[in-house]
Amino acid sequence: MLKRLAKSIREYKTASILSPLFVIMEVVLECLIPFVIIYLGNAIEDGVVLWGTGWNLGIGQYAIILLAMAFLSLACGALAGAFCAKASAGFAKNLRKDIYYKVQEFSFENIDKFSTPSLVTRMTTDITNVQFSYMMIVRMAFRCPVMLVFSVVMAFVIGGSLAWIFVAVIPPLSLILFVVMKKAMPLFRRVFKKYDNLNESIQENVKGIRVVKSYVREDFEKQKFNAASEDLCVDFTKAERLLAWNNPVMQFFFYGVLSSVLILGCYLGIQSGSDMTWQISQLIVYGMQILMSLMMFSMVFVMIAMSVESARRITEVLNEESTLHNPENPVTEVANGAIDFDGVSFKYSASAERNVLEGVDLHIKSGETIGIIGGTGSSKTSLVNLISRLYDVSEGCVRVGGVDVREYDLTALRNQVAVVLQKNVLFSGTIKENLRWGNQDATDEELVEACKLAQADEFVRSFPDGYDSYIEQGGTNVSGGQKQRLCIARALLKKPKVLILDDSTSAVDTKTDALIRKAFREYIPETTKIIIAQRISSVEDADRILVMEGGRIVGIGTHKELLKNNDIYSEVYHSQTKGGKDDEE
Repeated sequence: MLKRLAKSIREYKTASILSPLFVIMEVVLECLIPFVIIYLGNAIEDGVVLWGTGWNLGIGQYAIILLAMAFLSLACGALAGAFCAKASAGFAKNLRKDIYYKVQEFSFENIDKFSTPSLVTRMTTDITNVQFSYMMIVRMAFRCPVMLVFSVVMAFVIGGSLAWIFVAVIPPLSLILFVVMKKAMPLFRRVFKKYDNLNESIQENVKGIRVVKSYVREDFEKQKFNAASEDLCVDFTKAERLLAWNNPVMQFFFYGVLSSVLILGCYLGIQSGSDMTWQISQLIVYGMQILMSLMMFSMVFVMIAMSVESARRITEVLNEESTLHNPENPVTEVANGAIDFDGVSFKYSASAERNVLEGVDLHIKSGETIGIIGGTGSSKTSLVNLISRLYDVSEGCVRVGGVDVREYDLTALRNQVAVVLQKNVLFSGTIKENLRWGNQDATDEELVEACKLAQADEFVRSFPDGYDSYIEQGGTNVSGGQKQRLCIARALLKKPKVLILDDSTSAVDTKTDALIRKAFREYIPETTKIIIAQRISSVEDADRILVMEGGRIVGIGTHKELLKNNDIYSEVYHSQTKGGKDDEE
């Protein structure tokens, strides 16, 4: 896990190394300053007793040294903080970039595994936790042990046997920290899973806000969010309550050690008859440094305890390999739009109990227009997803242009198989920018031509800025039908050999739907067209129509053939025409 995360440090390695180096210098100076103060005190005493009025020069020298050390320590601390901030922020930036790029490589199966809310949590909350933890490690994790070692050594130099008091408290404190961390870790593991649930609740509410308001379900959504939030709060409170033991335990040992040093120091001074004021005062200074370093170490442990689970979740995404890969010597040219399904069965995950598609055999000629009709859940979309290799088949094979889709370069295949998905998506930007997703080098004339084929040119020109009109995120400032026509135009700009419309004309009226299909027949006759629709009028003039039910093809033929021979098709047709005159006559 650490090795994988360390790869994201990259150009910030120098800052990550310089920060602890300056921290070590700062700590060494902090530990030496009390030692110099002792000699300054001795110089004052010696100057007064031995040098009379000539002692000022000695004190001045010590004072200059002391000031220089203080300013140097300050400079080292400032540089350490600057490099630490640069290293931690840069590390977090690279982590976000690496996860984002990794997600772009994922297949639909990989995305289904993690879920969108979980990926959002990992890129925000989890990376923020790891960033703070890295900041603590780069600075505090080096400062604490160095401070501890130097302070203990200096305590032995000054206080002799009294310094063993400090050594004695280290093992019990370390044990308490270990126990607290061990008990807190499982709680944080549950907490971050519940963050996913909370984000899912928010995402679902925002995405379906129109439905929520239409059905006046705001109170229900509030209750659902409160339940997820309360569930998260309970576990987080338990974890924080455990971590809260750090402070009182540290305070207990801190004051216990100081009391012991004072009592034993006074006792030893009385027994020996010597003045141990300087020794005791400096031991207290080093004792405070020792215990402060342990307290900071406990803070590092707390942050690490919170971030270990976050780091695991981030690493899980970074280590995930896409289920779709290019072959060693991929085919980069798609010969034509012929499509063959040979004994194809498919399920979305290997652990699924049953196949979504079962025993599909289908052969489509290049340039043919195929309509697909079927009820909800009949696996129409699953069938066409296999053509552009959004998923891989479980059994059998799918061929495009006579070549198994698994032998193609993914980019080459998807450039020749344009899919207008069931959920139409437009991105924030101008209409031109959205259309050029299909072909970034398309000219303005090509944009207009594609929009004319998709029956979008007329409404685009009605906008004040025409093709330069701005589309809001998600296309919220255009209607559903306008959005569908822009998405069809975007797909046409790819000039594909296969065009798949997955219920992509459901929001347009029947007249516009007919004009779109007419344009397809006249202007792109060589392109294989697959049209999934709920309305039979959208597919009745197709060369062949597939009827699907339960993941199987239960009928295939022309409109007239299916009316005569297929009960499902006939029933759907008559329900949509309300018993009107059919095509059998």
